[in-house]
Amino acid sequence: MPDYHDDLRLAHVLADAADAATMERFKALDLKIETKPDLTPVSEADKAAEELIRTSLKRTRPRDAVLGEEFGTEGHGSRRWIIDPIDGTKNYVRGVPVWATLIALTELGEQGDQPVVGLVSAPALNRRWWAAKGGGAYTGRSLSQATRLRVSQVEAVRDASFAYSSLHGWEERGMLPGFLELSRNCWRTRGYGDFWPYMMVAEGSVDACAEPELSLWDMAANAIIVQEAGGTFTGLDGQRGPHSGNAVASNGLLHEEVLGYLTA
Repeated sequence: MPDYHDDLRLAHVLADAADAATMERFKALDLKIETKPDLTPVSEADKAAEELIRTSLKRTRPRDAVLGEEFGTEGHGSRRWIIDPIDGTKNYVRGVPVWATLIALTELGEQGDQPVVGLVSAPALNRRWWAAKGGGAYTGRSLSQATRLRVSQVEAVRDASFAYSSLHGWEERGMLPGFLELSRNCWRTRGYGDFWPYMMVAEGSVDACAEPELSLWDMAANAIIVQEAGGTFTGLDGQRGPHSGNAVASNGLLHEEVLGYLTA
């Protein structure tokens, strides 16, 4: 199996630079915010963080392609870095500390274009999570100060904690009845949103989570962290990995039961 240690170390360096840029402008009274064509906000900090990461990748990994939320695709090749400079921009611009920079590396293989490295850094929460293919998933502030992540062992929805982002997306897609039925049958539900529920699935503090509409940059880093923690990450179609345009993550033991509710 390939060794992705150098790529993972680079992801930490990239995240350190992004954290410094985003924290410098977090809660700034003069923060500049625009509305994108899809009516979602983008701040100057989103753009600055992605530019920093892209500049570093051009220097350190010039042969790799890059896909970022703010500046699209650049380059070609079997390896591709996928960047969400601020996942949770709506939280960021309102001063809510639940936001993160997501960095993933994907590689073409027998299973298609799949994540092999993922890092999620949430500096306002003072938290960071990461994983590399075959190397397990971890949380901590550095590679040398880390705790291994493992999903929970909850085996039934009635005993499970389920997390989600909002009700609106499920309603738009005509999937609200199944979502509500799942919620009624769970032990506990909470609307944490964005990257955080996936990290809690990996930590074992939440047993399953789902979102009905996502982009690749929202999912690539989360997917490998959940998988390397022993969990399962698929789309609502059951396809493994981050390419379905939506996501269901779980400890694996609950996965089919959760999918059954949501796709009924």
